[in-house]
Amino acid sequence: MPNFFKKPTMSGHLWIIYLISLILLGFIWFYQWMLGLMMTLFLAASIFYSVRTEQNMINETEEYISTLSYRVKKVGEEALLEMPIGIILFSENFTVEWANPYMNRFTDQDTIVGKSLKDISDQLIQPIKDDQDEVWINVDGYKLQTIIKKKERLLYLFDRTKQTEISNLYQNEQTVLSIIFLDNYEEITQGMDDTAKSHINSQVTSILNKWAGDFGIYLKRTSQERFLAVMNQEILHSLEKAKFEILDEVRELITDQNVPLTLSFGIGVGPVNLPELGELAQSSLDLALGRGGDQVAIKDDSGKVRFYGGKTNPMEKRTRVRARVISHAMKELVQESEKVLIMGHKSPDMDSIGASIGILKIAQANDKKGAIVLDPDDIDTGVQRMVEEIEKDEDLWPHFITPEDAIEEVTNDTLLVVVDTHKPSLVMEEKLLSKTEHVVVIDHHRRAEEFISDPTLVYMEPYASSTAELVTELLEYQPKKLKLSMLESTALLAGIIVDTKSFTLRTGSRTFDAASYLRSKGADTVQVQKFMKEDLDVYVKRSKLIEKASIYRDGIAISTGDTGQTYGPVIIAQAADTLLTMSGIVASFVISERSDGRIGISARSLGDINVQVIMERMNGGGHLTNAATQLEDTTIEDAKALLQDIIDEYFEGGESE
Repeated sequence: MPNFFKKPTMSGHLWIIYLISLILLGFIWFYQWMLGLMMTLFLAASIFYSVRTEQNMINETEEYISTLSYRVKKVGEEALLEMPIGIILFSENFTVEWANPYMNRFTDQDTIVGKSLKDISDQLIQPIKDDQDEVWINVDGYKLQTIIKKKERLLYLFDRTKQTEISNLYQNEQTVLSIIFLDNYEEITQGMDDTAKSHINSQVTSILNKWAGDFGIYLKRTSQERFLAVMNQEILHSLEKAKFEILDEVRELITDQNVPLTLSFGIGVGPVNLPELGELAQSSLDLALGRGGDQVAIKDDSGKVRFYGGKTNPMEKRTRVRARVISHAMKELVQESEKVLIMGHKSPDMDSIGASIGILKIAQANDKKGAIVLDPDDIDTGVQRMVEEIEKDEDLWPHFITPEDAIEEVTNDTLLVVVDTHKPSLVMEEKLLSKTEHVVVIDHHRRAEEFISDPTLVYMEPYASSTAELVTELLEYQPKKLKLSMLESTALLAGIIVDTKSFTLRTGSRTFDAASYLRSKGADTVQVQKFMKEDLDVYVKRSKLIEKASIYRDGIAISTGDTGQTYGPVIIAQAADTLLTMSGIVASFVISERSDGRIGISARSLGDINVQVIMERMNGGGHLTNAATQLEDTTIEDAKALLQDIIDEYFEGGESE
């Protein structure tokens, strides 16, 4: 305590002065008693005054301390009872032992003393048990920030309702930009007269204007097939809650050719400036179109993407102009490069290998050295026969190299062509992507959020049956000296046949055109059937998977492999395909352990259920009717439970990612 607040007594230096004065006074009395008498009177008066002054100071100090103590006590009581902060003391069994009056504003009861913390909020007890320091709870419309002092069994509650309202208002009023694109407007209006085009434009504009008016959106048509929409976060939340029903409304506009018109939305959100919002919107639109259109892609400033729609198969483009343009661009890139390296995805299938061979022929047709990256230790039994046949070909097999050799050969002037995938994590050798600045991506899968960064050329067409089909079309526009051998054309045809399940799935008119071209170059369908033959033990393993299938809901079949039993991706894919042929099955999922320790899931559907969206929720991807994923650090039972939860959410309307 400071000296000021200590009880005052006669100062020590005064006693010394008075003691010296008495000694001197004695000498004065000895020599001059009259003067001594006078000095004695003065000294007595001085001592009396000092003692009285000290006593007054003592009294004043005691009175001050008494008053201050009362005030401090009063302020403490006032602060504890009247300050705008809730205080709760609770017992070991989470019962309220004491609460200040401020807590009464959050309840209709006279007191909460004796009540359980659970009666105040279900969100309180578990955080206390988990040793959390803070939790936000909702109590009768109030948003309370709660500071937890577990050791003292004490809670401080701060009313953050107004702050939350202001924060929500800020979030809701943030600008959102959207670019709306009519996916197939150009194809539909080809050959139409002006009257028919005007009718289509009028219908689309009318529907979109009504939709914009209902939600309070500013909509402006910037071209025949493109609109700009400006809204805020609150409106976007309403659209997401309605699952963008505008997609279904526009799709119902059937043209004279019985072809539905579809929309794609690219939406940019986040607390960024308008130019960055515009870039996010355009990037989202590219992503939506890359996934086949008829859907909404929403991207925020952190790069996270949500998807809605995508319920229909991507429509085949009737024009081959894009194929000719891409083929010409490929020719120039090949000619400008030092060499060409081609790689597909890990555990390549026939489509990946066939497409790689097709790109190799493009390199050779332009007098450039080419090589296909293939890991001999990562060859699935499904393509083993094809690889064995390629090994016998003295002209073709020398162009296959290992990933290690490819890393040594690649230079900055090398053209790297990635086929049948666009995800860096799935390519045969990811290190090659950073070794050269010239990367081409050719794929037929719907575009996922993960994508190879800064590719020089991208040719992604989700409508195509296979990458082999796309590469075959590119071959048709290469120099006339291009010659395909029987084995090379057969490998490309095998890729098409496998991915279309012998021309039964995702098959368009251009698929048959590509097959016809390959057949004219000597492709052997009998050889394809030999490639596709399977061993008896593989057939038995697949049959056991099918035998274990059960119906989950609404015609969805789920099959799981035995724990400890590994299956290749081809086997579980074939099992899923076979299940789909059964009566009453509209979608199938097969789950099993893989040789790499992960859990593999193969998904198939007839088109009514978008298995791509379901697999994307499990970090996978694919097509609307054909998708898959691989999960790490989990079990078959946990993977099945997660899959069932996502399926339930899908049927409840959640198709966002």
